[in-house]
Amino acid sequence: MSTWAWVAVVLTAVAVAVVVTAFLVHRHDAHKVSFMMDALEDGELNFRFKERSALNRALNRIRGIFERRNAVNEEASWSKLFRVMTHEIMNTVAPIASLSDALSKSDEIDMKAGLETISASSKDLIRFVESYRSMTQAQPPVRKALMVDELMERVLRLNKAKVAEQGVTLTYNADTPDLLVFADEGQIMQVFNNLIKNAVQADANSIRITATLNSEDQTVIRVTNNGKPIPLRQIDEIFIPFYTTKPNGTGIGLSLSRQIMLRHNGNLTLVQSDKNMTIFAVIFK
Repeated sequence: MSTWAWVAVVLTAVAVAVVVTAFLVHRHDAHKVSFMMDALEDGELNFRFKERSALNRALNRIRGIFERRNAVNEEASWSKLFRVMTHEIMNTVAPIASLSDALSKSDEIDMKAGLETISASSKDLIRFVESYRSMTQAQPPVRKALMVDELMERVLRLNKAKVAEQGVTLTYNADTPDLLVFADEGQIMQVFNNLIKNAVQADANSIRITATLNSEDQTVIRVTNNGKPIPLRQIDEIFIPFYTTKPNGTGIGLSLSRQIMLRHNGNLTLVQSDKNMTIFAVIFK
């Protein structure tokens, strides 16, 4: 074989090696990016790549950005939670302390009325504590395969007559047939019962539930109502435990519903709330 032939063979081998190496590196990088995206979607930030390449350094920077953002959001959420809890406890305890002090120092105050007020305030505080306990002792889901159509049929059967008494229509429609989710039936029904109850309390006269499969193969069930919109200033607060604008509300309905969905590796989000409609999306990943 001539010298030029050998040169051609060597160059060809080098070219093939370069192409194969580039392909393997590209595939390896693609796996890393895919792994990172899966971790971020699940809220997991316990990954870190060895900084041997520009891509690894970039991925680690992205991780750091999400980590700092989560820390800020968590601190803000705890701050809001403590503010709401402090407000609730002080509003209940202050009248008890004040009235008890007044009863001990005066003979002119109606003792029975004073004790009834103290009793009512104490019951409010017990109710608040029980709400907190229901939040912190929520059971992990026991999942099984559920057909969405059958699940929604049970939701409608449970709520339809009740909301009809309030002049509200409740309907369900699936854009995608034969949808299947793995979920705890009782907990998921609790989520939809709460969304329906909130819609009725917002003076809705129409509640529509629709189910579909989105572009990411996630089952999304939307609950739409035409009731009063959530005020803009409250939108960032509605999922905070114990935050409520209702006189007799506990403020745990939406926060507990979101916690249930997060434990299912899904989510509950507010999609829209304006004068036309309010839409909540229950997402199963």
